[in-house]
Amino acid sequence: MKTILSTKKLSKAKKQKLIEAEFNIIEKNFIKTKSIDFYVKILNEYVIFTSKNAVKRILKNPIVNQVKERKIFCVGQKTKQFLEKHNFIIQENADYASDLGTLIKEKYQNHSFTFFSGNIRRNTLPDLLNDNFIKWNEVIVYETSLNPKRVKENTDGILFFSPSAIESYFMKNKIENQTCFCIGTTTAKALENKTKNIQIAAQPTVENVIEEIVKYYK
Repeated sequence: MKTILSTKKLSKAKKQKLIEAEFNIIEKNFIKTKSIDFYVKILNEYVIFTSKNAVKRILKNPIVNQVKERKIFCVGQKTKQFLEKHNFIIQENADYASDLGTLIKEKYQNHSFTFFSGNIRRNTLPDLLNDNFIKWNEVIVYETSLNPKRVKENTDGILFFSPSAIESYFMKNKIENQTCFCIGTTTAKALENKTKNIQIAAQPTVENVIEEIVKYYK
């Protein structure tokens, strides 16, 4: 039986899928998020979300009704589905921030954007907006902190869902001959100088990471 480490807690359904495929699962949250107080001075024409965490913070803030009047640009199918569930209007969606940025550059260069984000995020989208002189502002609505933990168990595979989790993992652990399963190319890139044993999910969702593990070992 293969032992798999997930660097974040999985839902019961996702964990059960791995158990049914005869994997032993270890789960540890290598990053933590918390709400912070924020104030929106300017809400531009369009709104950008790159994570469900940011959407959750907006849902608990009085500005939510104003945000729902705007059309949304978002990254990831799960973020899109979560936004639609809460009656936000999706204008554009892409699997990666780089793809969303390219789309904005090509079709929306003369428009303005408000980006709701966490304190730790990639510069991909902001750099692209700045390089193309697109008007935008950023509101940080939650904080991500590293939560390193020592993994004492022997593992065959490791699930990574963000570059932050990779950074946290390496603060107390190393990779020997484990295979690393990454949710997407951005996460995989953060591992490139650590190991060559990298598998990337077909689509950047947790479900696809799990499918990749099952396919790889079976």
